[in-house]
Amino acid sequence: MSDLLQLFRETGALLEGHFLLRSGLHSRQFFQCALLLQNTKVAADVCGQLAQKARDTGATRVISPALGGVIVGHEVARQLGLPHIFAEKENDKLVLRRGFVINPGDKFLVVEDVVTRGGRVQETLDIVRKHCGEPVAVVSLVDRSGGNLPDFGCPFISLCQLQVETFAPDQLPPDLAGTPAHKPGSK
Repeated sequence: MSDLLQLFRETGALLEGHFLLRSGLHSRQFFQCALLLQNTKVAADVCGQLAQKARDTGATRVISPALGGVIVGHEVARQLGLPHIFAEKENDKLVLRRGFVINPGDKFLVVEDVVTRGGRVQETLDIVRKHCGEPVAVVSLVDRSGGNLPDFGCPFISLCQLQVETFAPDQLPPDLAGTPAHKPGSK
């Protein structure tokens, strides 16, 4: 865990300030995985570690929510020798597009970069289940949920579990309440 956290720091991918997360929560830290993963050697190494943890899940395919999970999902799938597809936003909801198909009985590994509340992961799981696919595990680089993830109905695996403070919009501490929030992640 400390090695991954150190990589985030070294690559400038661990941002400090006032951030509005996709979950609607506010935080002083933001994990900008795109900055970490822009170095293909780092991406191959970090995603290789995640692939190793997911090797025995029985997955036959990989799916990721766009945009954050696409690079991680593709690299994990490549290292496992599996096909990769992704769900993307349409009218602010994740859907399958681009001719991607889920066949009944396909066993999916759901791959995300960072999970706070698991909203996009849950949407992706719902898509897999709607098409009669079987989610066998969810994996992410960073679990910043503090142990507050929903039950995904399958195992959850991450490289790094962190206790990162988050705040509801109506419960901001004074230092955050007085500064504008930035939203550097996916729109």
